[in-house]
Amino acid sequence: MKNIFVLVMALFIGIADAVAANSIHKVAPTFWWAGMKNPELQVLLYGDNISKSEVNLTAQDITIQEVVTFDNPNYLIIYMDIAEAKPQQFNIVLKNGKKETIVPYELKQRDANSSQIQGFDASDVLYLIMPDRFSNGTPDNDVIPGMQTTSIDRKEPFARHGGDIKGIENHLDYLSDLGITAIWLNPTQENDSRGGSYHGYAITDYYQVDRRLGSNEEFKNFVENTHKKGMKVVMDMIFNHCGSDNYLFKDKPSNDWFHYKSNYVQTSYRTGAVQDIHASNIDYQLAVDGWFTRSMPDLNHNNRHVATYLIQNSIWWIEYAHINGIRQDTHPYADFDMMSRWCKAVLTEYPHFNIVGETWVNSNVQIAFWQKDSKLAAPRNSYLPTVMDFPLMYAMNQAFDENTNDGDGGLFKLYEYLAQDIVYQDPMKLLIFLDNHDTSRFCSNEEKAKDLNRFKQAVTFLLTTRGIPQIYYGTEILMVADKANGDGLLRCDFPGGWPGDSSNQFQASDRTDHQNEAFNFLRKLLQWRKHNEVIAKGSLKHFAPNKGIYVYERKLGQKSVLVFLNGRDQRQELPLDHYKEVLSKSKGHDILLDKDIMLDHSIQMEPRGIRIIEMN
Repeated sequence: MKNIFVLVMALFIGIADAVAANSIHKVAPTFWWAGMKNPELQVLLYGDNISKSEVNLTAQDITIQEVVTFDNPNYLIIYMDIAEAKPQQFNIVLKNGKKETIVPYELKQRDANSSQIQGFDASDVLYLIMPDRFSNGTPDNDVIPGMQTTSIDRKEPFARHGGDIKGIENHLDYLSDLGITAIWLNPTQENDSRGGSYHGYAITDYYQVDRRLGSNEEFKNFVENTHKKGMKVVMDMIFNHCGSDNYLFKDKPSNDWFHYKSNYVQTSYRTGAVQDIHASNIDYQLAVDGWFTRSMPDLNHNNRHVATYLIQNSIWWIEYAHINGIRQDTHPYADFDMMSRWCKAVLTEYPHFNIVGETWVNSNVQIAFWQKDSKLAAPRNSYLPTVMDFPLMYAMNQAFDENTNDGDGGLFKLYEYLAQDIVYQDPMKLLIFLDNHDTSRFCSNEEKAKDLNRFKQAVTFLLTTRGIPQIYYGTEILMVADKANGDGLLRCDFPGGWPGDSSNQFQASDRTDHQNEAFNFLRKLLQWRKHNEVIAKGSLKHFAPNKGIYVYERKLGQKSVLVFLNGRDQRQELPLDHYKEVLSKSKGHDILLDKDIMLDHSIQMEPRGIRIIEMN
């Protein structure tokens, strides 16, 4: 009887411990790695009434530096020193009176090569995909029981459509054949909100891939398979705000986890106040601390626990999935010093990595301020390697619709803008693009989509000028959308990405002749550009438009590429005497015609014509 009593009590205690363990709802990060350069590890625990617990570890060579509690009794943050720790499994033990909660934890073995992860650069072309709108590879995950959105509706622009990671993976060969070298994904982390979160920018769990897109393991496998195809992966991240259904907001650790004591105050969107030497305090505060919308609470980066949580999260995804880059959403809206600390922390762990910040202002001076080592920001330093060149985007969306004069209009706008590159610390590390998921497509209407000269000149310039080009999905098939008709339509489904689609435009046979001409032109340029060191690393020299023709050279060592763009609607003969300094030879190879041409006297230019000439 005594033995039976002991056994029953043991079972009772075991059940009690199991119940106690189940009271822990979130552990962030879910695991970590030994051997990281930063010896400090923050572990956030979210559970029922855990704040008064005594905390102990069953670990070797790991010490507790600090245990932090909040007004909310459901949170604990533990700071650990793992400088001497080896890979191991251990328990975090929470003891509150007779109640003991066991939280299993693991320090994994770090991949020996992870610190050498290669970021994206000017040798790459990024292809931007909104996962919900590209292809549905696993219809079974369209609706996940227990999540707040319980349906998909492809006829509704703001509803979920069912695209997922597997759908993108199914078309890696298509992207590789097109000539893409890096895939930028709009956010893949969980957005478990009641509606309108298909875009991914209202994160509800920073450590979980949205299950309607796939699992964490599927995302990791996707990155690995993309690498096998010779392409990189760039992950979208959002530090400025999260979704209002994030557990950190619904049951917030403290009111100062979010700006304005967690009360909604609208941002002014005037981020110029960050670098404005005349800015008032209120303008600065509203720009940086204000909320995007009521459903996107603004995270308080001056709270050191929030800052560490976000910094660790990005490092976790890099180490876990071996992504090659991060695109940081709404970069100027976040706290400058915290974001600087984040960039420095990431690049310390991964020296060859790259980060691009969304710097959406129409001024090269304001954008230049945000780039790493900018003299405009000194003595402060953002440590942000790459910034998004929105002013060039606006110029390109005008230049190819206008007639080019020798002093204004058309291609002169491109010449004049690039002539101001002195403001940038490194113009080759600017992300350049014709459009993205937040803007009208370059083909904003059917009339523009019909003009192939416009399309060809634009993608030629995009792929041969300085910087890191990005192409929005569907550009290659002339997808049309105007922002005036709503953001949902900017993010239409790729035809053929869903079972039963009437047209599969991943295949040439289902594209029109007009689409195939655009596709084949872009493909030819992209494949030529791959591993082209002159374009990836070469200097840029350009000439003021002459007779409406814009000429520029990309040069590396003894190799060079000359680009001629005719900004007028008439055929022209351009004398070449003015360009002798870049004409080292009297003959070059025209890559579009695939033949050698003479460059001794003049060159013939078709209306809105293009010449790309290798001078090797």
